[in-house]
Amino acid sequence: MIFNIKAVAFDIDGTMYPDWRLYMRIAPYFLKNLHFFHHFRKARMILHRTAPLPDFFEYQARLTADFMKIPAEKARALIQEKIYDGLVQFFPRVKPFKGLDSSLRAFKDAGLKLGVLSDFPPEQKGDLWGLKPLFDCLLGSERCGALKPSSYPFGILERELGVPAEHILYVGNSIRSDIQGAHKAGMKTAYITPLWREIANKKPREADICFKNYRQLCKIVLQ
Repeated sequence: MIFNIKAVAFDIDGTMYPDWRLYMRIAPYFLKNLHFFHHFRKARMILHRTAPLPDFFEYQARLTADFMKIPAEKARALIQEKIYDGLVQFFPRVKPFKGLDSSLRAFKDAGLKLGVLSDFPPEQKGDLWGLKPLFDCLLGSERCGALKPSSYPFGILERELGVPAEHILYVGNSIRSDIQGAHKAGMKTAYITPLWREIANKKPREADICFKNYRQLCKIVLQ
């Protein structure tokens, strides 16, 4: 097993499935709610730089409310409606990356623990294409109190998996949130490399593994 890995954990969005498959489906919904999404995105940019919070959702609502110039209670209701409830409808028809299923099962058969750490609620994605039973823990960083790249949610992931950070491989598609965040937390990292980076040979130095498909990742990890 490469790096003496004992657990593999994953981001979801853009890591388990291609982002563009979701973006194509939500485009009309996004444009219809453009004003809200614009201000919610600004709030999230701040939250990605914020220390762990005792009530993440309250602070998120207050930030969004300030940008939209509405009461915090209304902002919190809009976030629930437009984000946590409103996006659920789009995920069932979004297909995962080819080879994800077989790779997860191969990791499990090899005795590795599996986990998820996503900046949005994992339960929002339903049964994760029937793969949810394979995971030993499913975490949303919001409920941990801080978004990635904060080390705090990665620390909770480590605790939930019951595996020391240095024996966890974290797989993601965001250099800053996933790769740099997990690296800072002491984990090994695997970066799913977009085609343009592959062609330009621009790979993040913090990534211990760069891979272009799950078949390749599985082969590297289990070698």
